[in-house]
Amino acid sequence: ASQDASAIAASPRSLSVGQYDLLIVGPGVLGRIVAERWQQDHSGCKIFGHTVTTDHHSEFTQLGIIPSLKGPLVQKVPYVIFCAPPYRTDDYPGDLRVAASNWNGEGSFLFTSSTSVYDCSDNGLCNEDSPCVPIGRSPRTDVLLKAENVVLEAGGSVLRLDAASLAIAIMKRRLRARVFVGCDNQPLSRQEIMDLVNRSGKFDTKFQGFT
Repeated sequence: ASQDASAIAASPRSLSVGQYDLLIVGPGVLGRIVAERWQQDHSGCKIFGHTVTTDHHSEFTQLGIIPSLKGPLVQKVPYVIFCAPPYRTDDYPGDLRVAASNWNGEGSFLFTSSTSVYDCSDNGLCNEDSPCVPIGRSPRTDVLLKAENVVLEAGGSVLRLDAASLAIAIMKRRLRARVFVGCDNQPLSRQEIMDLVNRSGKFDTKFQGFT
């Protein structure tokens, strides 16, 4: 299925780029929802999916996503959303540069980041302009902030929080070099989040406490 999809991606027919063609880097849970809703809104568009492995390529093909391993596309596309996690790569900012190189500068380029980059641990209020953790303090936030900088320098936008409908709304606006925070207006502390995880019944073990 992966080879078939690669052949489709490289075929002459695919060389004509549609105005709503989309590349999803890391089509996991969020990416699949984005793909489904994007297809509903833009019938006939091509949706490409870049992955680290070929494990789920047959599933993507059935969902109407043309899968391939991450790298350069045959031709750049107008819409790119990057929602791959940082823990499966040795060079996260580098992966963002590759994604940016596949964007033709039209439509929108969006990176889904995390609110963990904010320098706030007291459950205080944060907005788009709140201070971020200084580079050098935390390897985890360093990776995210450096990746965000790659995106912003390329003219793309950053969404700190994963939400498919919000991501699509931002992409449709075709904004440039902006940072957005997504929230549901129901603020929870990290402890309250883990209390909900414990009560969900989805895990065999229970969260005991923060270190």
